[in-house]
Amino acid sequence: MVMRNPFKPTAGARPPLLVGRNDALDSFREGLEDGPGSPGLLTIFTGPRGVGKTVMLTEAEALAREQGWVVISETATKGLISRLADSIQGRLEELGDGKPSRRVTAVAAAGFGVTTQLPPTRPTGLRERATALLFRLAGHDTGLLITVDEIHAVDREDLTELAAIVQHLIREDLPIGLLMAGIPKAVADLLNEDVSTFLRRADRIDLTGVPLQDVREALARTFADTGVTIEPAQVDLAAEATGGYPFLIQLVGYHVWRRAVEDTVTDKSLAAGVDAARRRLGATVLQAALADLSPVDRSVLLKMSEDEGPSRIADIARRLGETTKYAGVYRRRLLDAGIIVDAGRGLTDFAVPHLREYLREHTDSMSQSNLP
Repeated sequence: MVMRNPFKPTAGARPPLLVGRNDALDSFREGLEDGPGSPGLLTIFTGPRGVGKTVMLTEAEALAREQGWVVISETATKGLISRLADSIQGRLEELGDGKPSRRVTAVAAAGFGVTTQLPPTRPTGLRERATALLFRLAGHDTGLLITVDEIHAVDREDLTELAAIVQHLIREDLPIGLLMAGIPKAVADLLNEDVSTFLRRADRIDLTGVPLQDVREALARTFADTGVTIEPAQVDLAAEATGGYPFLIQLVGYHVWRRAVEDTVTDKSLAAGVDAARRRLGATVLQAALADLSPVDRSVLLKMSEDEGPSRIADIARRLGETTKYAGVYRRRLLDAGIIVDAGRGLTDFAVPHLREYLREHTDSMSQSNLP
């Protein structure tokens, strides 16, 4: 029997080993246990592309299903509310037409004076359908989890309506969870608008790089579990090549494992695998991230790429032939977009590994209106 490649370098794919991310799901696990109103049941994951936001949603969905929860997974594109309403209606039909039982809403002291409530009849819109479904699920000690990815693309009216509905359901003490994911700038924009009044109370988890020691241990364990020999020094090189970047961990692991010679990683196959992973990163994550930026944003990044390490805003302004204030505006835009990070003491650096090298390799085409 041929062993399948254990690494999954596909956007959103659930990796066999969740490297350095278990703690990020602790609050959500507690929410599943504690029930309606728990903080972890309202969470927003943020971070740059490839940092594992979609994977976190996928993991949370798996945890919810294990607890018997109904899960509806969506991407924030046009028609979000109507699709959610249709999905919930489908779940209601799957549960059949049996009349839901009353739900206990209050119990007086010493157990006297029990108050119950019946769900609404003939549910029509999203709020009514969600309420009807949650009444049924609450009777079985489960709930409904809605996940929404790519919220930078969400229609503001849809998000406003969804937030209002979820807030109402929480007030009704119904078992509802809402998890979302988006790039930092999109989330920051949302939280600064009227739509964010309710969402400001959400747990916000900013996903960053994984410690290299965790990467080393994960790579070594995965290669050993699949019977492929890799030396400790080679594991170190592979881990360093990932920069602790989750998507690149999967890419490097995938290409190095695939190129192993007779179940053994050689120095040559390691180098070839790392190179293939970097090229794939550029063709997917890096190119897509740059495509979202303005020409001036990209010019700032090109000027940053001239440095061997973190850049000073004064140097970037000088290279651009602009004022420090002007360069600072675009620095903030790039920080919000998750493309660069604050490196301390007035310094900024690239958030995604190998972006510096990619920009240098594509300087000419990047200076034009079209991306490589």
